[in-house]
Amino acid sequence: MKTAVSISPGSCPTRIPSALLCIAFVLLPSGCVTYRFGSASIFRTGIRTIHVPIVRNDTFRHDLGIRLTEAITNEIENRTPYKVTGDPNADSTLTCRVSHQSKQVLSEADTDDPRALNAVLTVRSSWVSREGELLMQNSMVPSDEIGITFAQESRFVPEAGQSVGLATQAAIEQLASSIVSQMELRW
Repeated sequence: MKTAVSISPGSCPTRIPSALLCIAFVLLPSGCVTYRFGSASIFRTGIRTIHVPIVRNDTFRHDLGIRLTEAITNEIENRTPYKVTGDPNADSTLTCRVSHQSKQVLSEADTDDPRALNAVLTVRSSWVSREGELLMQNSMVPSDEIGITFAQESRFVPEAGQSVGLATQAAIEQLASSIVSQMELRW
């Protein structure tokens, strides 16, 4: 003798709850490409360590190289997934050289005293992998040159209590930010 079982439509044991279905769609990869999220997605994956030697300085301001090295190191550590190391056998090496430093008078008082000035710094930078591959390239003006030239100016007004030292430090920090921004992958 056969017995009949009555199942109501809402209690079907084969129905998958919508929550599990949503989780399955989230966990399934969409497409053939693996995606990376966060700031790591804009930097190279094959590089983990960077050697940053002391920046060479061709100007008469003896402390510029050390100050720029410190600013670049801090910027790399804070903005990138890379680790700065003192080992010359790191995955890559970032070398920089301060090639020019000057003050430009923008405006003068009636007594010919400078009122507003610019502190100007020019740096040549090159980022190379351990295998010799050039990792930083100027995407705006492609060339066969090994390094990229960065120039930065910072305005200061001596009458307002601003000094060339503070303006130079602001230019150094902006240069470090520009150099590290060039380490990002191009789209």
